[in-house]
Amino acid sequence: MFIQTETTPNPEVLKFLPGRTVLGEGTRDFRDADEAQVSPLASDLFDLEGVTRVFFGPDFVTVGKHPSFDWPHLKAPILAAIMDHFTSNRPLFNEASETAGGHDEGEYEGETAQIVAEIKDLLDSRIRPAVAQDGGDILFNRFDAESGVVWLSMRGACSGCPSSSATLKAGVENMLKHYVPEVTRVEQAL
Repeated sequence: MFIQTETTPNPEVLKFLPGRTVLGEGTRDFRDADEAQVSPLASDLFDLEGVTRVFFGPDFVTVGKHPSFDWPHLKAPILAAIMDHFTSNRPLFNEASETAGGHDEGEYEGETAQIVAEIKDLLDSRIRPAVAQDGGDILFNRFDAESGVVWLSMRGACSGCPSSSATLKAGVENMLKHYVPEVTRVEQAL
């Protein structure tokens, strides 16, 4: 098994491509070892000293590290854990766990519901595929129809990335404002 690695815009995150389906559809973000208990692979990765975050995409895994650790020391054990997981044919998740994350499904009515549908469609068709190439994801969190503010959640390599605020403002905000005139601003949900 050959696993490719790619750098991401976030220097503390590497993208690992095992050459096979990881999650298929959706994404899953693990911010600590407790959250990772639902996944044997995520749990194994958090067992490695220096690993601070694990993110599953359709065909990739991104791993975040603590700034005091260097990639040359962490990369080989991470590659070994991913390879061991896939060659042993263990499931990605324990039986009763939720397997994928998606947009927040809050209740919206009337014209606001249509605006939210347009925002989600634009995110899914144009923004999320581009962000996934960098090992991350952007999900809809909420929309305030009164102010026109869209709140988005940054995940994977995008979470904590030094360039994520520029991506939100220069890229995502401009695109959403262009295609959905009711949007006045984009903010990052915490």
